[in-house]
Amino acid sequence: MIVVTRLNESRFAVNPDLIERIHASPDTTLVMVDGAKYIVTETMEEVIEMIAGYRAYILNLARDMPAAVYQHGHPQLGLVPPAAEQHGGSGPAGKTVPLRPRNN
Repeated sequence: MIVVTRLNESRFAVNPDLIERIHASPDTTLVMVDGAKYIVTETMEEVIEMIAGYRAYILNLARDMPAAVYQHGHPQLGLVPPAAEQHGGSGPAGKTVPLRPRNN
């Protein structure tokens, strides 16, 4: 999240991934993907710098993740255990389930 300031000096956080575009005419307006618009005191360049800094921060966090959390080349975030841990193997009851085409 990045923190920006409204014209009344109140501050709020916005998810930069949901910003569709930024206008500067003359006030800086953030247009969100859902159509919401926010007028902020920061310049367009400042908002862009904040977004770049936020993304660099996220990439740095991912790079610094301990190697022990990687399994099969992918980070394990701990939200859902892998299928092997749930059933003692892949698929139900540890059996591999072959893929087959759908019937249309």
